[in-house]
Amino acid sequence: MVLLKGFVKPEDQIGMVRMCRQLGKGPGGFYRPSFKNGAKLNLWMMSLGKNWDPTLRSYGPTRPFDGAPAPTIPDAFKMIAQTANSTASEFPQINPDICIVNYYTNSGKLGLHQDKDESESSLTKGLPFISVSIGDTAEFLFGNTRDKDQATKINLESGDVLILGGESRLLFHGVSHALQSL
Repeated sequence: MVLLKGFVKPEDQIGMVRMCRQLGKGPGGFYRPSFKNGAKLNLWMMSLGKNWDPTLRSYGPTRPFDGAPAPTIPDAFKMIAQTANSTASEFPQINPDICIVNYYTNSGKLGLHQDKDESESSLTKGLPFISVSIGDTAEFLFGNTRDKDQATKINLESGDVLILGGESRLLFHGVSHALQSL
């Protein structure tokens, strides 16, 4: 696991927000995902490249509830991920084909989970997933179990990039809450 503090420059962060706003309003844009039991995640989500289906726990070309195709991942997003991955150098290089954009409101959070719905090949290789934080600081949790009381807590600030690959690839992780800006 590698944390690159302040890796994304402020002007690039602004560009990312603008792209997310534009994509988020169109087909395949932001929505609140639901699980099989009807429970909704406490965040807004948009999938780029491939859509994540929370009921099947898999990726596909369209969203099952409205048939919307996944918008293309902007080249600028791919470049940031690849540059961060190269900077970390501990992990195999990637060509991102999935990007999930999570938007947290003041009450938003994401429980401890493992990102293991990707291809078996990518998981076996320990290919990293790359998290880019933009906006308010968030308390990020990670650990070997789903127990939030056992989890390590760090603050991710706007511009930070967190990379989990290799042995850290299947750590449980989540966001307990966003910290309010003054």
